[in-house]
Amino acid sequence: MNKKQLSFALMFSMMPLAAMAHTPLCSCYDNGDGTVLCEGGFSDGSSAAGVELTVVDANGKALINGKMSEDSEFEFNKPEGDYKVQFNAGPGHLVEISSEDITE
Repeated sequence: MNKKQLSFALMFSMMPLAAMAHTPLCSCYDNGDGTVLCEGGFSDGSSAAGVELTVVDANGKALINGKMSEDSEFEFNKPEGDYKVQFNAGPGHLVEISSEDITE
């Protein structure tokens, strides 16, 4: 097998690993009582317990820092104005949710 065939074979042998990677998932809901509930997890069914969650204002300033509970949830008081929720499960695993996308 020449080098080109070997690199091609290696590339295809790695594809199942990429397909098995878990994608971070996060959804947030306005509870209608001045609080917001976010639920997180991964596409492979893994828990998001302990994953960092940050709420930032329109300028990117951190307003609230926390971690997902053992139930993969995080509840916070809804800030005034526009904000974003950042679910940070590590490099390449950041989910950002804009306040305009968080509804009751």
